[in-house]
Amino acid sequence: MSEDPFIVHRSLLFTVAYEMLGSAADAEDVVQEAWLRWAALVDTERREVRDPRAYLVRIVTRLCLNRLRTVARQREEYVGEWLPEPVLTSPDVAEDVELAESVSIAMLAVLETLLPTERAVFVLREVFDVPYDEIAEALDKSPGAVRQIATRARKHVAARRPRMSVSRREQQQVVERFLAALTTGDVPGLLEVMAPDVLVVGDGGGLAPTIPKPVRGAAKLAPVMASFAQVAPGASVFLVDLNGGIAARIDPGGENDTAVSFVIEDGRITQIYAIRNPHKLERLDEVAELRR
Repeated sequence: MSEDPFIVHRSLLFTVAYEMLGSAADAEDVVQEAWLRWAALVDTERREVRDPRAYLVRIVTRLCLNRLRTVARQREEYVGEWLPEPVLTSPDVAEDVELAESVSIAMLAVLETLLPTERAVFVLREVFDVPYDEIAEALDKSPGAVRQIATRARKHVAARRPRMSVSRREQQQVVERFLAALTTGDVPGLLEVMAPDVLVVGDGGGLAPTIPKPVRGAAKLAPVMASFAQVAPGASVFLVDLNGGIAARIDPGGENDTAVSFVIEDGRITQIYAIRNPHKLERLDEVAELRR
């Protein structure tokens, strides 16, 4: 007996939903709802589905668009900066450069600036190479209209996307240097590993203290970061694979756990995303427990 198409394509469906929503929890909900719709089909209806993969992607896409419209107001009212929910990934994901970039926190933050339909078209076409006619069917638009949306979305993203072409080894070396300087209060070390115009964005969701708005500039940030050892003595700091790249987890031994994602260019850190909203870190801990 052949395996159920939903099981075969479940990983793809989750990734599509996650890239469209920026939330692993919402993506899981969408995939679950897609499963219920698929399971509700009787055998004769399933046999009429000529391309189960395209059919399932179409369901997930429509569910995601509905979810994006629902959460749009929630994100407008969000306290502070909204960043995507980080997910644990394996080194295998990092080896697929295009996929790793597409699920990075930096790229998901850029996708957040697109309109829902633009985001759907970009993800389906640029990341998963879905044919225009299939995207058109999923969105109830003409292939010509989808091509125009794709062009507009591609230009929008190209103007904002970070350049992420460093190897996994270089990522690890740079992040290790940053963490060593951070935990020892080494201001010169921090200035050396961060680009002069480094950007730091924090997300506490009003539930954990963080910087209220993005801050740019190594000279401004390094002295503040160097006080880490005094502010959080005995904190546990370790490397972790998040969103297709080398990231860090900082556990101060109590509240305000943090997941930190980096963008690295030319051997220096150009962007730092610090996610402290505890709701966005719950799934990381649950998955980590399952892997132990």
